[in-house]
Amino acid sequence: MAWITLSSRELNHDVSSAKKAAQEGPVVITDRGKPSHVLMTYGEFQRLSGKRRNLVEALAMPGLSNVDFDPQRAQIAPRKIDLS
Repeated sequence: MAWITLSSRELNHDVSSAKKAAQEGPVVITDRGKPSHVLMTYGEFQRLSGKRRNLVEALAMPGLSNVDFDPQRAQIAPRKIDLS
């Protein structure tokens, strides 16, 4: 994925080419030489800001039952208390 950089002046002069460039990847818009905004397609925005899964949904993922997970049991010993 190629990142393209345009100044805000270049963006204002040719918005349609910036939109076409965003189809290929993010377009960084600079203001006085410093990055200030990013132009991307709405589909890419949705992918990046999509709904977060909860733990139950994550554990219900297909193929997860094929993962070997056998953690060692934790050894927790009580500490002696000195009440003297």
